[in-house]
Amino acid sequence: MKKMIIAGGSGFLGQSLISYFLPKDYEIIVLSRNTKNTGNDNLRYIEWNAKTLDIWMTELEGADVLINLTGKSVDCRYSEKNKAEILNSRVDSTKVLGEAVQACAVPPKVWMNSSTATIYKHSLERKMTEENGIIGDDFSMNVAKSWEKAFYSCKTPKTSKIALRTSIVLGKNGGAFIPLKSLTKLGLGGAQGNGKQKVSWIHEHDFCRAVDFLLDKHLSGIFNVTAPNPIPNKRFMKVIRKIMKVPFGLFQPKWLLKFGARIIKTEAELILKSRYVIPEKLVAAGFQFHYPTAEKAVEEIINRH
Repeated sequence: MKKMIIAGGSGFLGQSLISYFLPKDYEIIVLSRNTKNTGNDNLRYIEWNAKTLDIWMTELEGADVLINLTGKSVDCRYSEKNKAEILNSRVDSTKVLGEAVQACAVPPKVWMNSSTATIYKHSLERKMTEENGIIGDDFSMNVAKSWEKAFYSCKTPKTSKIALRTSIVLGKNGGAFIPLKSLTKLGLGGAQGNGKQKVSWIHEHDFCRAVDFLLDKHLSGIFNVTAPNPIPNKRFMKVIRKIMKVPFGLFQPKWLLKFGARIIKTEAELILKSRYVIPEKLVAAGFQFHYPTAEKAVEEIINRH
């Protein structure tokens, strides 16, 4: 039986990975602020604060893979307090995991650390690949850079490393799809801003399969974990309306999005930034997407019982 540690595994992505890997003969240990008794011998929750070494570090001994998903959600207002928490939650957890890995007698074979496709600049035309993507300089991009720096500056000679530059993950029980579905139901599922900004996304099942693929192929390095066909926001919203059988969606101009974002305590940038991110290395390694198009991905999520 293989052993997987998921740090910050109680959220939407962690739960997707648990559902995917538990039937594949994995023992899964979740490091979380919120522990619970699962009633399953192969799934345990261990308390950690994502900042300091403690008894949890013993769980890393002999693990096949450590996956770090820890980080405060960016779906909030970018106040100074929230900005500090967004940055620190990512950097601190990565650093303390690095210390724990270094302290292991038998360290994890592989360490996967979350990063984000938002590390690349706003782009409408230029495809952002791992090799040729332009990394920009604003709050979100600098958080991503600090996150990866914390990951790669920790020396772990016996543990191979993979940085997952993940796009928006579409799934049934969490992530960005739930609010988009709600907006569409309310008749507000039209283009957002000018609707030209590219949406990079990946279906939750393909995200889990990509993690499995990277492990199976013993790959390491930086990977864009995103579907191969990003599309403009206007078309993306049209796909959702079509599959949900909602005949119209009101257009939401930029000023209205900014106003609405203040009311629901989030940032319009999450919708307006164009993410034209391509999974060049995954595709080159031979990964086959089950949901390569937005139509296929949205259809599966909407129609899943």
